[in-house]
Amino acid sequence: MPQDTENTQRADRQARRARARQRTAGFLATDTTAWVGGFVTAAWTRFEFQLPPGQLGRAAAVGVVAAVVHVAVAALRRLYSGRHPLGSLQEVQGVAGTAITTGGIVLLALLPSGERPVPASTPLVGGALALLFMLGARFAYRHRRDLAMRPDVRSSTPVLLFGMGDAGQGLLRAMLSDPRGRYLPVGALDDDPDKRDLRIGAVRVLGGRQDVATSVRRTGATTVIFSVANADAALIRQIREATLEAGAVFKVLPPVRDLVDHRITVTDVRDVQVSDLLGRRQVIGDLPLSTNSLTGRRILVTGAGGSIGSELCRQVMKANPGELMMLDRDESALHSLQMSLAGRAMLDGPELILADLRDDEGIRRIIRERRPEIIFHAAALKHLTLLQRHPGEAIKTNVWGTLSVLDACQDVAKFVNISTDKAADPISVLGYSKRITERLTAHAASRFPGTFLSVRFGNVLSSRGSVVTAFQRQIETGKPLTVTHPDVTRYLMTLQEAVHLVLQAAEIGRDGEALVLDMGDPVRIVDLARQMADQASSSVPIVYTGLRPGEKLHEDLLGTGEVDTRPLHPLVSHVAVPPLDPMEVSGLDPYEDAAKVVEHLALLCTQPTDPVVEGPLGVPLQSR
Repeated sequence: MPQDTENTQRADRQARRARARQRTAGFLATDTTAWVGGFVTAAWTRFEFQLPPGQLGRAAAVGVVAAVVHVAVAALRRLYSGRHPLGSLQEVQGVAGTAITTGGIVLLALLPSGERPVPASTPLVGGALALLFMLGARFAYRHRRDLAMRPDVRSSTPVLLFGMGDAGQGLLRAMLSDPRGRYLPVGALDDDPDKRDLRIGAVRVLGGRQDVATSVRRTGATTVIFSVANADAALIRQIREATLEAGAVFKVLPPVRDLVDHRITVTDVRDVQVSDLLGRRQVIGDLPLSTNSLTGRRILVTGAGGSIGSELCRQVMKANPGELMMLDRDESALHSLQMSLAGRAMLDGPELILADLRDDEGIRRIIRERRPEIIFHAAALKHLTLLQRHPGEAIKTNVWGTLSVLDACQDVAKFVNISTDKAADPISVLGYSKRITERLTAHAASRFPGTFLSVRFGNVLSSRGSVVTAFQRQIETGKPLTVTHPDVTRYLMTLQEAVHLVLQAAEIGRDGEALVLDMGDPVRIVDLARQMADQASSSVPIVYTGLRPGEKLHEDLLGTGEVDTRPLHPLVSHVAVPPLDPMEVSGLDPYEDAAKVVEHLALLCTQPTDPVVEGPLGVPLQSR
């Protein structure tokens, strides 16, 4: 550590200790004065303001004795050592307990005396007065300190908070205790009528949702922070519209699911995101999740540099795995991932594995040497239109790449294949290839002792290549928002929801099945486009381009003939998947005519009409 930094830290510690000693001395003097003053006042009122000769001195002397006893009792209870926060309920209880003990000791000392120096009522009344004076002094000190901790009016932004629940009150207190904070709360709003008279730190609730514009003008607030932690999208949109109409900036506090790892702070406040404005409920808070099964285990994530893979790595790291192996063919993506996880990216650790799923021997060697116990398979080509034009690439990466991983998993305890809702009744190369991986995974479940399953979900907001990312780039470049069809809908979920489902699958998924999250109602893409256009700084038109080959007007979560069973959780469907013999895909020719490749892929997705009977080594026998 540099000498200058060490000297600065030493000086800061000394300054803090000096301030603590000064504060302790101040309260000792205050408490002594309180006891002496309390006893003198008690004696004065006892004799109806006509003190006998010498009574003033005797009352003061007994008050000094009481102060000495109080200091002794307080020392035993560590009242002056900073045991409790100043002005807290715990300190009030400590001061009150010490005062009662002191008054009782002084009273017991006076009772046996024939000629008492002060009346017997003086310790009781004097002790009560001393307690009031001591608590009053502490309240005044705390109030003065709280005012000093408020943000500077000259440099902070005046804000209104909408929502005074636990999250809103936590945010308000965080703002009021940050002297360098950028936000100064000047009022609050809440629809709960029981909170209309609520005041916290001199910040008062001024009304409800209908009072946004009035409160902005009344307080001079330039920003409204939406602090209802689990609000529906309709309320967020309503308050946002009212805020913008009033000429103020709109900010939000993230949902509780994003704040569970730390206390609410001012840095949590952010701009509104598309996921906040979507008209669908967020369900991951209803899905209990325990990552204990990941603790201490060797875990491999393929496609670790992608949106899903990188978030998986972040969530798995929180479970304290024995080893986390992150595999991707994109070296830049691995660099960014390591930077986000460790704050540095030296690229020299064994946790990063640069490899391609198309390298069959290389993938087998990696799994054989690194011996992962749990594999999350997120690596895949995912752009529907490109794969529609180049179906051979889907074979080489999505189909054969997955098969390479599966064939090396004889000793893996759990294998979770990440699929897509496009695998339900597929009509695109992407859907065909992902349905085939579901069936290959189901076949591996019948061959190997571990648990092999798939997870199926819809479009992930803000992932690379998502519709939201595309719209954002179009807005940034001043281009129109392109929507395929005015009625097209998609199931949308946040990145956190997607990863939560994947981890949930590792917990409750059963061999050979696919898990599907109940994603609520699908979202009309044109509504999403309008929401984003409304947030843009300038007018953004919407252009319809028509559905492309392989695209559906509406996606399905379950395919034809799939039975929706939810045995373990009401929001998670468990779907049986018919196995597919790997020999069926080994004969595919990725270099064949594209139309024939698509035809062959579609044929492999056809569910067999008769049950497959397997031999002793898991090899399918002839169906009856």
